[in-house]
Amino acid sequence: NPARIDVVFGTILIIVLLEAVRRTLGIIVPIIILVFTIYAVFGMYMPFQILKHPGVSWDLFINSMYFPEEGIFGVTLWIVSTVVFHFVLFGILAQRMGLGQFFVDIATVLAGRYTGGLAKVSVVSSAFFGTISGSSIANTVSTGSLTIPNMKKMGYPGHLAGGVEAASSAGGQITPPIMGAAAFVMAEFLELPYTTIILAALVPAAMHYIGVISIVHFEAKRLGLKGLPESEIPKLWNVLKRGWPTAIPLVVLIYVLFSGFSPHMAAFWGITSALVVGFINPMHRIGLNDIFEGCVTGVKYALAVGAVCSAIGIVVGVVNTTGLGFRLGFMVTEVAVNLGETVLPLFSWFPLADFNLQDLTLFISLIMIAVTCIFMGAGLPTTALYIMLATVAQPALGNLGVPPLASHLFVLYYGVISEITPPVCASAYAAAGIAGANPFRTGLSAFSLGIAKLMVPMVFVYSPVMLIVIEGYFTWSSFLSTTISCAVGVFMVATAVAGYFLTVMPAGIRIAMALAGILLVAPGMKSDIYAVLVFLPVLIHQLITRKKI
Repeated sequence: NPARIDVVFGTILIIVLLEAVRRTLGIIVPIIILVFTIYAVFGMYMPFQILKHPGVSWDLFINSMYFPEEGIFGVTLWIVSTVVFHFVLFGILAQRMGLGQFFVDIATVLAGRYTGGLAKVSVVSSAFFGTISGSSIANTVSTGSLTIPNMKKMGYPGHLAGGVEAASSAGGQITPPIMGAAAFVMAEFLELPYTTIILAALVPAAMHYIGVISIVHFEAKRLGLKGLPESEIPKLWNVLKRGWPTAIPLVVLIYVLFSGFSPHMAAFWGITSALVVGFINPMHRIGLNDIFEGCVTGVKYALAVGAVCSAIGIVVGVVNTTGLGFRLGFMVTEVAVNLGETVLPLFSWFPLADFNLQDLTLFISLIMIAVTCIFMGAGLPTTALYIMLATVAQPALGNLGVPPLASHLFVLYYGVISEITPPVCASAYAAAGIAGANPFRTGLSAFSLGIAKLMVPMVFVYSPVMLIVIEGYFTWSSFLSTTISCAVGVFMVATAVAGYFLTVMPAGIRIAMALAGILLVAPGMKSDIYAVLVFLPVLIHQLITRKKI
């Protein structure tokens, strides 16, 4: 029974929050929050019976959002103000004291001389930088300002150069150890050690980069693009001698994290070591002005993320108050069952298909949840999108019997895909701006380059052994068979996307190669056998065509 003045100030707080989010991210997120608010207050008028609830009075709604830990001042804002801010600040200071340039130099040494060298430099450097970056857009702008112009000079089309950078940078949000700070939030939600989350995320992140770098390689082959000349590749010893001190803060951060200390302690020592190294490193010394500007940038980013995470607390509060998460879970399952019953007879016409109703229900549910995550994640920072999706979409996976860790990573992966999925693909738009390319076409390029990220979550839902740490699933034989077949399948799909394997592939051969790759990605010996049968004609065609050339 809140006092009138509490209701007034609670209402003002919600209005201020929505305006802060609108100024930070645009109108889409405030609209989503208003939809959830309307659902909470007018639940009795919902068109679907399963979504109906008695409704919440405005006084009770404000009481639920304004006071308890489930609303605005809940776990979302607590994590942003305690964990996320520290790691954002660490990433910015580490970048200013030279760690980002060190990553680019190392990537150039590792990949610069090979086919499509500069694009591979972009992939490797973005993967490195993604380990410390809390934002796909920040990653794109930081490394892309160096790599995109260089790729264009070497002959890459602008949309492809921007797409490579956007897809690589978006991978940083699923790359341990920081994962856009989502790893710490996930550990809090699941009450698991942080190291467990990191181990689980390793193999899926590797699959994403296998896909990106494979497409880059074969696109470069198709376009006839060579690597950097030897004279432009720095010597490894010189790079290490000049840049090794800049890696000390990251090593300190990871060491403290894996020693069992809290994320706060790890961030503290990471920031402290970055400041110390920045002051005493003669190769890349920073001054007080650099520190001040870095802190200002960190605070601005943290305020933006804090505003949206506070507002997302309203979504979390509505879901908890109305039981919406479980209602949506039942609705998804019911729709999937109905669709499965309709579609199941059609599969009897296909000799390779061996599905029952339960298999189809799970598959259709996963597709529906994945599409929902992509739409709801559009334009949100990683931490905020994970919190919202874990609250709204994840319960539906729990109803289907998916292990909690697998379901949380599933919604995170598909939420992050929104960064490179047109029409709202913020990272691709940032890359297009640097490349001077068409934003939508750059988004399509980024989406096709990130195709592995689209497939891999399905794999670890059906075969949780890929995540290593889920009890009752892991054996070395099943882990190796799942991981190796998935990696080879991702590689094959990459060749189909690029349209080049041993030589250029016509449309029909590309489709067959893509089908073979998807079958190989799918866990199970039977699908692997089918994949080999589909791949053999492709291989024969490529060998004959190459011999003629």
